[in-house]
Amino acid sequence: MNESAECLICHRGLYADELGRYACSPCTDRMDGQLRALAGPDGLYARLSAQLAPRAGNGGPAVSGSRTAPVPLRLEVLNLMTAGGPVLGPLETWVRDWREHGRSEVCEAGTLQQRVDHAVRTLRFNLEWAAASHAAIDEFACEVSLINRQCEQQVTGERRPLKVPVACPCGQVLRITLDTAGARCAGCGEQYGHSELMDLPLAERRIAA
Repeated sequence: MNESAECLICHRGLYADELGRYACSPCTDRMDGQLRALAGPDGLYARLSAQLAPRAGNGGPAVSGSRTAPVPLRLEVLNLMTAGGPVLGPLETWVRDWREHGRSEVCEAGTLQQRVDHAVRTLRFNLEWAAASHAAIDEFACEVSLINRQCEQQVTGERRPLKVPVACPCGQVLRITLDTAGARCAGCGEQYGHSELMDLPLAERRIAA
């Protein structure tokens, strides 16, 4: 049971009907949406296969007279799709962790897509329990967000979000993005949730003399 009365993920205070939980309802909904986006025939994981071929005009060096053919696949995408890669590996690790609490079962049968779908289905089914009872839900949220972001970047070609410098009242500069859930100031130790970060003023740009 969470005795701090704040969400471990975004660090905002919990409402009366959320007290005792480790994650607030908005953060739980966000995790559920990120998991849901990964699975199924139209999900991010399935769509990675369409990104395996090298992109035209990727800025790589042109090589002439090579004796060997270039690698016909984008290795960074292939890595995301492997059994021990940064998608299925962490998802099944969390399923195993939750199994220790009697909440889930790992299924390593079937195709990699079927294993991803099973892991996502299992984690989503138990997500409310985890938000209320699992003290490491913040670590889970970070990993799910990272998995989702890595897949989205490969599928959509979207670049990483721009970091914006904002100023804490103590003078410390924090670099955040629009989807930063929360951050702690290294200067004074103040913990900010998402909405509080969005309210901070932009840091003044330092001009070199």
